[in-house]
Amino acid sequence: MAEKQVNVGLYCGAALDGVDAALLTTDGETVVDAGASLTQPLEDGLRDVLRETVQKAWTVSADDNLADLFGDTERDFTLACAGAVTALLEKAKMTPADIESIGFSGLTLLHRPPTPKGPGLTLQIGDPQFLASETGIDVISDFQRADMDAGGHGCSLSALYHQALVETIDPDICQPARSVMVVNIGSVTSVTYVPRGGQGDVMAFETGPGTYLMDEWMRTEAGEPFDHYGDAAGRGLSDPDVLGALLGHRHCDQAPPKSVDLSEFSIDLLDGFHVGKGAATLCAYAAASVSLADHHTPDAPTTWIICGGGRRNNALMKCMQEWIPANVFSADDIDWQGDVIEAQAMAY
Repeated sequence: MAEKQVNVGLYCGAALDGVDAALLTTDGETVVDAGASLTQPLEDGLRDVLRETVQKAWTVSADDNLADLFGDTERDFTLACAGAVTALLEKAKMTPADIESIGFSGLTLLHRPPTPKGPGLTLQIGDPQFLASETGIDVISDFQRADMDAGGHGCSLSALYHQALVETIDPDICQPARSVMVVNIGSVTSVTYVPRGGQGDVMAFETGPGTYLMDEWMRTEAGEPFDHYGDAAGRGLSDPDVLGALLGHRHCDQAPPKSVDLSEFSIDLLDGFHVGKGAATLCAYAAASVSLADHHTPDAPTTWIICGGGRRNNALMKCMQEWIPANVFSADDIDWQGDVIEAQAMAY
């Protein structure tokens, strides 16, 4: 067995609600001992700049000088990440000398999945050398591009950590009869299929937009950053015709491996809807697209565990329970730290 280390993981998703930072003691195999964690909110000005940067990044090519395009923004974002590390160590009453390394995924600006016609392109900002100098801790980074260079999709990267977490489930809380599906709902939804007892291969892929379209709808139609607790969706009824059209996107039932290019998705089909109807339709879409995941697994998982910020949307959780014919749990139900699992995975 490898030696246990104390690592920090950092993660910031496309929702830009903050930098998640988490401590994890692990041997990188089976030992999972979660420590302190936090979400460091991004300043409003930086969040606005990052959102504009993401939109700008959708037009770049592999030949562009990225330092010229995003250098100042990258430095500001990296400083915010360093601040999250400092705050985390203060919370845990630890020093940089106590930490082996930081796992740093950066912020994804652009992700074009590989296709049979050619390789993909993935672009993150976040300067690992600058982060190391600011924190005094070694930084390991560039996970997405390394995975794509090795023939993967660069997403999802958390599969083996999800597998290790499943092994820690208290049987008095949850007793999966067969396999388990771990669902992370952020701006994008990713799933990890974990065969019970390690009999078979773990699978991981992205099922489609998670909260991304819902957040875009609320910003556009209601002037809100997101649908707080799913209140807007809870007041509306989904439109079956538009839901069917959304589910007709080629990604929804595409066989894995697969990852999501968010630039392919939009709220255009909801033109003219009132806020509640649009929120309810997108909520149903997020849940229904997740439910299709078991079309591609060796068996139908009997336990689905929902992680990420999307689990706080009550309307979405209700939709998940309606669309998934199995036991659906929130990460909180089984004592997982549902807000920071992706950060923990970077540490793992």
